[in-house]
Amino acid sequence: MQLTASRSDTARGALPAAVLMGASLLSLVGATWDIQWHEDVGPDTFFTVPHLLLYAGAAIAGLVSLAVVLSTTAAQRAGRPIDPAVGGRPVRIFGGIFTAPVGYVVSGTGATLFLLYGLWDLWWHSLYGFDAVIDSPPHIGLLLSDMITSIGLVIVLAAGRANRWLAWGTLAAVAMLFTSSTITVLGLGQLPGPVRWTNAGTAFLAVLLLSLAWGFLGRKGVLGAAGIVLALQLAFWWFAPWAARAYADAVGLSVRDYLDGVPVTPALVPFCLVLVAALMAALSRVPVLAGGIAGVVIVVCAPLQVMWLYDAPGPDPTRLIATCVAGALLGLLGGYLGARFGAMLRLTSGVRDA
Repeated sequence: MQLTASRSDTARGALPAAVLMGASLLSLVGATWDIQWHEDVGPDTFFTVPHLLLYAGAAIAGLVSLAVVLSTTAAQRAGRPIDPAVGGRPVRIFGGIFTAPVGYVVSGTGATLFLLYGLWDLWWHSLYGFDAVIDSPPHIGLLLSDMITSIGLVIVLAAGRANRWLAWGTLAAVAMLFTSSTITVLGLGQLPGPVRWTNAGTAFLAVLLLSLAWGFLGRKGVLGAAGIVLALQLAFWWFAPWAARAYADAVGLSVRDYLDGVPVTPALVPFCLVLVAALMAALSRVPVLAGGIAGVVIVVCAPLQVMWLYDAPGPDPTRLIATCVAGALLGLLGGYLGARFGAMLRLTSGVRDA
């Protein structure tokens, strides 16, 4: 039997999807603000406004996911039909005790893990008093959990793609996921060897998510996702330093006197991303090859971006070559996986293209 999404079902699913998207955006704003605070002011304690935004976003995401799980379970037990356009195909969890749309299962799992890692973060603060670095163990766990929540959001919005606003919202969710993932890959900087794994990891995630956007909405998808990333980058370029300084003034602290003036999170996003998206759109018939080329372009542009922003010296040739090889291989893998994940997203609601 072919499943179809009615307008009323899609409209009903739009509200929790919008709340979930707002929660993810709140977490992204909190993370961007918190990282800039570390850079401009210094170590922080647990109970700061940026931290509260982070945890508020996770809490809201968890609550809306729980509400959808309970309402879906009640509908299933009452024998009412469950529309997969609301959060994706329903799955049974905990041995069939609950029935829930797959997107909300993923987002709810990410939110739960985030709050559990938050307890670790609270313990970390109580033990050491403050955080001096971004890539501390509890922070990496928090960032990975937030990525899981964002993946759930992508699934939820993709399931309602019969509504064009939800379809384009999917691209916005992909853009938010990539922007936040550039923070997560900082943890790869601890890996040994000649490869700059932060650059290679950023290249892999960029290619994966842009290929996913292409697989979901075609050429307009990959260009749209890159355009939204650029919009977020520009917005945070202004917001992050302003928020850090305004909060410092409010609590009576001063900013460091040796600031370089570069917003941290927006500077992690590749400046060449729109160019890469255009390249991938032009080579959309061969997404794997496009991914490999895009991976090399991102890796080559990364040190140039650092040199321009921070007046840093040029890259070591050996490390650059090794990172280019890793970027090419990871780009090929990202192009392969992303195109297929994008096609899978088109099936989440059970609605088939005409």
